[in-house]
Amino acid sequence: MQIELTLTAADSADYSARDLGFLLHKHPDHLHVRETNQGTASIFYTEKGDARTTAVIHLALDPVGLVRGKNSHADGLMAQYVNDRPYVANSFLSVALGRSFGQSMAGKSKERQRLADRALPFDIRVVPVAIAGGETIAQELFAPLGYEVDATILDSTTQRGIVDLRLRGEVLLRDLLSHLYVLVPVLDNAKHWFIDRDEIEKLLAKGEGWLPQHPAKEMITSRALKHRRALVHAALERLAEDSEEDADDKGDDEEKAPTGEDALEKPIRLHDLRLDTVAGLLTENRVTSVLDLGCGEGRLMMRLVKERGLQRLVGVDPSVRALETAARRLRLNDAGDAMRERVQLQMGSLTYGDRRWHGFDAATLVEVIEHIDPPRLSALETSLFADARPRMVIVTTPNREYNALFETMEPGRLRHPDHRFEWTRAEFEAWGNRVAQAHDYSVRFAPIGPLDDTYGAPSQMAVFTAGSEK
Repeated sequence: MQIELTLTAADSADYSARDLGFLLHKHPDHLHVRETNQGTASIFYTEKGDARTTAVIHLALDPVGLVRGKNSHADGLMAQYVNDRPYVANSFLSVALGRSFGQSMAGKSKERQRLADRALPFDIRVVPVAIAGGETIAQELFAPLGYEVDATILDSTTQRGIVDLRLRGEVLLRDLLSHLYVLVPVLDNAKHWFIDRDEIEKLLAKGEGWLPQHPAKEMITSRALKHRRALVHAALERLAEDSEEDADDKGDDEEKAPTGEDALEKPIRLHDLRLDTVAGLLTENRVTSVLDLGCGEGRLMMRLVKERGLQRLVGVDPSVRALETAARRLRLNDAGDAMRERVQLQMGSLTYGDRRWHGFDAATLVEVIEHIDPPRLSALETSLFADARPRMVIVTTPNREYNALFETMEPGRLRHPDHRFEWTRAEFEAWGNRVAQAHDYSVRFAPIGPLDDTYGAPSQMAVFTAGSEK
């Protein structure tokens, strides 16, 4: 059984398909072998070119090893030996995927982080796949995630149809790997290990950002948890909470403006890209304390709270409702003393100095400054860069030039009715350079999201580093 991942690049692309090696952390000229408890996972490249590069993860299972040590008197032991597990894509392939591409699944790439943070065109082939319930199940699972799906029947004489599954889509690599990790066993409708409550956490972690809104989430959850009612019910309750909170957030924006920022940016999942990029930078720089200014509903904090090296995480926002939502998401109401000491939420204005801002390694303002009236920006600059003075400050904001590419957006409009302004790239860099020079910081700028030759990226980021850290 195997998965083939093909990255394609047009002639005008600003990357090479050969970059797939950097994204997967596997050199294209080498054979990579990893032993598992059930067999051998081999990773190799069948095609290497600037336009197309294909990586294959092939899993060879040991049929005897699968049942070694089982009770010889167990019911159905013959069925343990005589089955299709060694030959069709199943949960064992998901395990090999996770163990072989752990860093890629986390969205990390030492050499090509910019590409890891953007959607890229991939062709995927999983073969052979056993699908319980008919090949249309593949369409139900993958089409809502934006993939073109082609399932060619190889054998229809078995209890579960055997197909050659091909997918095509423009997607973040980390999302692609998470989709395969969760959905390949769902197609098979079997998991070949003991299922307990820990499996709920794995499912929710790998399904973060897409499973709560998936129209087939009940089927996915039920199959992923081997139809164990108590576990399925608990998982669906958790997913409903996430889906309800997301709906509330989007509902607020849609009530203000039906063609608001979320609706515009949803096709490129820009907000996820921003948060993942900022979280990755903080982790890469090994910060131990973070001040998230304008934390909103705690989406960035949800990512950061999982980092073991982060000793202190504080979110600040002027909205009580947003802080209540953040507290629910972070489960602070049920947290112990250690968690409450490590993670805190504070109501406060961003344009007034606050002693509680002192002593942090890093501060973040993700899509915040555009909500502040321009005459009051100087107050934020003083209280943050001059008074609190964290070692690192990360600021993201929309790139106004990119608005021309949003088909439903009227010329001259801003992405959100609460935005006080939106800067071009030149305006943002002028502001950043002025602030850095005035307060003894260095600054670098980076795009976030798909790059257009004329208009740049939809979002832009400035990373400030205190003078002593230059």
